[in-house]
Amino acid sequence: MRKKVVLACVECGSRNYTTMKNSSEAERLEMKKFCKTCNSHTTHRETK
Repeated sequence: MRKKVVLACVECGSRNYTTMKNSSEAERLEMKKFCKTCNSHTTHRETK
């Protein structure tokens, strides 16, 4: 089953994106996205 997760910017901590991930994955989801607060492409990590 897939669950909804929130992605937060590593630089400023702004929670910009939501996405789906498989519940069987153990590690946190991490991807590069555009942060409108930082005005640049930064790493976004899954929040708890």
